[in-house]
Amino acid sequence: MAKAKVKTADGFTGFDKSAMGFWHELAAEMNKEWFIANKERYDALWVQPMTALMASVAAKLTRSYAAIGLAEPKVMRIHRDVRFSKDPTPYKTHIGAVISVGGDTLAQNGNAAMYLHLGLDEEFAGVGCYTFDATKLAKWRKQVAGKHGEELAKLVAKLRGKGYVLSGHDDLKKVPKPYDAEHPRAELLRMKGITGAFPEIPKGLIHREALVDWLADHGRAMAPLISWLHGHVG
Repeated sequence: MAKAKVKTADGFTGFDKSAMGFWHELAAEMNKEWFIANKERYDALWVQPMTALMASVAAKLTRSYAAIGLAEPKVMRIHRDVRFSKDPTPYKTHIGAVISVGGDTLAQNGNAAMYLHLGLDEEFAGVGCYTFDATKLAKWRKQVAGKHGEELAKLVAKLRGKGYVLSGHDDLKKVPKPYDAEHPRAELLRMKGITGAFPEIPKGLIHREALVDWLADHGRAMAPLISWLHGHVG
């Protein structure tokens, strides 16, 4: 296999059209020796372009988050955490990257102004907080049930009206006590986190510079939701 040409991180020009082949090869090999031998290729095909992409997107989102601030974009590690998993597979077959708001952590209970996932399983982009920690969950329910919950409900309805998919994950089947089971915002009260998914990434767009503007446009549209989360839930 020819060595991939290294792309610098000073500007995103698109992921190489051969890049997806790396994941197919990794899935077939899935061992440390192969990965070490191909690490430079991984960095060139995926890490460096992703770093450049997220830096460009963050720059375009700065005004939308002027009052909050954005953390430095972070590319997720390729190594899987297998400590508590029955699946011993050592490597992910995708790359993920996140732009968090304010001082939020990069854990799944932080607020993401942008999350991008590219690989064998899917191409996905969105925003939000996948799982609230205990403190955030208590604040979420209190705010949803209170006066600020009406503002949130309107935001959710508006974004859904534009075609965005806003949802929770592993939601409760019933509204948690002490809240009324017939509460007008029952759906939101049952959520244990909330994310907003962008439309499906257009075919071939990941190989073009235009991906930057596509992501930034959707990120700006979703910014009011993340600003609400940061201001009312933390």
